[in-house]
Amino acid sequence: MKNYLRKNPQIRTIRVAACDLNGQPRGKRVPTRFADKVVEDGTRFPLSVLNLDIWGEDIDDSPLVFESGDRDGVLRPTDRGFIPMPWLEAPTALLPIWMFHENGTPYEGDPRHALRAVIERYKAHGLTPCVAMELEFFLIDDSGRKLEIPISPRSGKRRKAAETLSIRALDQFDIFFTDLYDACEAMDIPADTAISEAGLGQFEINLMHGDDALRAADDAWLFKMLVRGLARRHGFAASFMAKPYEDYPGSGMHTHFSVLDEDGNNVFDDGGPKGTDTLRHAVAGCLNAMQDSALVFAPHLNSYDRLVPDAHAPTGLCWAYENRTAAIRIPSGSPAARRIEHRVAGGDVNPYLSLAAILGAALNGIEDGKEPPAPINGNAYAQEMEHMPTDWQTAIDRFEASPEMPRIFSKELIRNFVLTKKQELFYMAELSPTEQVEIYLDTV
Repeated sequence: MKNYLRKNPQIRTIRVAACDLNGQPRGKRVPTRFADKVVEDGTRFPLSVLNLDIWGEDIDDSPLVFESGDRDGVLRPTDRGFIPMPWLEAPTALLPIWMFHENGTPYEGDPRHALRAVIERYKAHGLTPCVAMELEFFLIDDSGRKLEIPISPRSGKRRKAAETLSIRALDQFDIFFTDLYDACEAMDIPADTAISEAGLGQFEINLMHGDDALRAADDAWLFKMLVRGLARRHGFAASFMAKPYEDYPGSGMHTHFSVLDEDGNNVFDDGGPKGTDTLRHAVAGCLNAMQDSALVFAPHLNSYDRLVPDAHAPTGLCWAYENRTAAIRIPSGSPAARRIEHRVAGGDVNPYLSLAAILGAALNGIEDGKEPPAPINGNAYAQEMEHMPTDWQTAIDRFEASPEMPRIFSKELIRNFVLTKKQELFYMAELSPTEQVEIYLDTV
């Protein structure tokens, strides 16, 4: 890590940042000459900092604040090391960190540690999840009284239409996307295909699959930071909020995963199109935990505007082969690449919590040998079945009372997340819809 700064003497300052429960980077700005101390000794800030609400405020009744004296945690670098921050004007590097107690044990309220714990459960079975994510986002002109698609730097025009898989839509913002891919290369984020989506100014970029789930979540977290920051440098906003426009589909974060055994074989592959018993058990686990983990996949008030029928977001608890109306889709293709696509999460999620919830639920199903219901055929929206929670309060209640969530998340993280969402639910009710959009636009 120290060699990075010596090889890049143009770096003037660094940021050290950890991910809080809402996916927000929390940390410090440090002069470069003090970077070695951070690398060797870490840094410190209160445990409560990873449990702030969406406004960055303390949780009123959290035991992490006054009850415990607002004590510090110790934050140490992850194995990612320094990363450039191409959206800033001055040459700057980011050092991702995560939180530990004074005695060196992981702080269980840290969402990155929540995912680490799930991965360790897989390792205990001799298994390794292989993960890829697809992130949808909107480019937005938020300079006026209402949100609009930005004026194209190429044409000088504002095209107010959805343009699904349109090369023209991509070309209209080619300067931005060229800079974005260059920045992903510099940050070692494996950005693959970009497409235009069905929403107004909506795009999707796929991140390549890999067998390091922690790194996959790191990539998604860093990618969200990069897209938002780089868009501002280009004179407009980018947002991963679930539903900025009432009349257009919202943004999701679809997660594809398979599971490898100790020899590197895909345990979902049976040599044919259906997949193994293990795949079905994983599907059953995901479906069984889906309602209780809705708060992770839809963590904000605006999230529930996306989860409505006939809007390209799944609402029913079902699975299917090659069917995008289902919550769980089994894509076609080579049996060696047989995998599960979990389609519920919005673009506004914390990637660490979302991936922990998905992989943890799948492993619950594998451990229990659960069988799912029969896969559906046809339009899931038109069929009778159980559904995802349709409002924030119900999702909070289910997450808090769930028998499945303690198998995936620590009691401390469950408590902290519930307290956070209850506080946000209370204060969001005091805001107008415009004020709600303003807070979500630049945060989630």
